[in-house]
Amino acid sequence: MTAYNRILLKLSGEALMGDDAFGINHDVITRTVQEIGDVTALGCQVAVVIGGGNIFRGVAGGSKGMDRATADYMGMLATVMNALALADCMRVNGITARVMSAISIDQVVEPYVRPKALQYLEEGKVVVFGAGTGNPFFTTDTAAALRGAEVGAQVVLKATKVDGIYTADPKKDPQARRYDTITFDEAMSRNLQVMDATAFALCRDQNLPIRVFSILKPGALRRVVMGEAEGTLVTQH
Repeated sequence: MTAYNRILLKLSGEALMGDDAFGINHDVITRTVQEIGDVTALGCQVAVVIGGGNIFRGVAGGSKGMDRATADYMGMLATVMNALALADCMRVNGITARVMSAISIDQVVEPYVRPKALQYLEEGKVVVFGAGTGNPFFTTDTAAALRGAEVGAQVVLKATKVDGIYTADPKKDPQARRYDTITFDEAMSRNLQVMDATAFALCRDQNLPIRVFSILKPGALRRVVMGEAEGTLVTQH
């Protein structure tokens, strides 16, 4: 029996790059999809919010000096590209997925409509949310918190390249210590930037816990869904 019946999985675009400079690494996205398939097979309903940093990174040099709102809309389109790639990889692996976009691209994906998203989840389909919140100046972390609250997820799972939240950057500080648990207020006051403050505040206000873990660690997603201690848990208390 799983610890969670419905989860919101936040995938960073960078996590899909593997060792590549930008773009989508085929082996990484396939392994990620197989991990998602493992937990759906357990009966867990999965919604996904995906970032676009891996795609947008390829054009980031040309965006210098660009209007912030314009750059953010470009980033939203990058998340839709990732969402389509993820859903197609799921199709290849026998998983039924639906992509829903917060901005209107009707010829490509269907628009985000909350009752429809809930219906898909209840039918056992994986729902992939693209285009963030649909608004500039808001990150896909905030979109994950928002969509998680809207669809009634029991937890937001932040899947990154790092296996939790640390006291400092573990790549720069070998003495950095990983937190097993931490409160939202502590995470914000210590400026632990694994998620932005808006996302932390929204999850705190909605009493929606966050668990940060490494998607590159085999079986980590399944262990989280089964309620095992993996990564760092962020809660109210």
